[in-house]
Amino acid sequence: MKKFVSKITATLLALVVLLSTFSFNVEKHFCGDSLVAISYVGNVDSCNDVEKDSCESKTIEPSCCKDDTEFLKGQTQIQKSPVEKVIFAKIATAVTSYIYNKQLFLNLEKQFVPHRLYIPPKLFSDIQVLHEIFII
Repeated sequence: MKKFVSKITATLLALVVLLSTFSFNVEKHFCGDSLVAISYVGNVDSCNDVEKDSCESKTIEPSCCKDDTEFLKGQTQIQKSPVEKVIFAKIATAVTSYIYNKQLFLNLEKQFVPHRLYIPPKLFSDIQVLHEIFII
């Protein structure tokens, strides 16, 4: 399950990076104050002759239709994370701790443990159950 979630997350992040680098045009066609058509791919369709005549008869301007174009620019440079520095720091920490621990415990002598061979006596009855004393 963890591998599945990590694969989905990696795929979604790759798509986000890919989509953030795209650049595209948004073309809008207005007739008066109302938005008539919008296009993300090609040229926007203009008003037909009937709508243009009715629009011109209502206003004083010679033409009330206008086209608006916006250019949405994507990222051109993507910053790389400093992975090399992090990997070097992890390796340096691991090597340093290994060498330090090896030298730290190198000259320790064996300690005498007096109770190593001690065997506790066998219980004939369980005293807690016998006296009904239970620690909660």
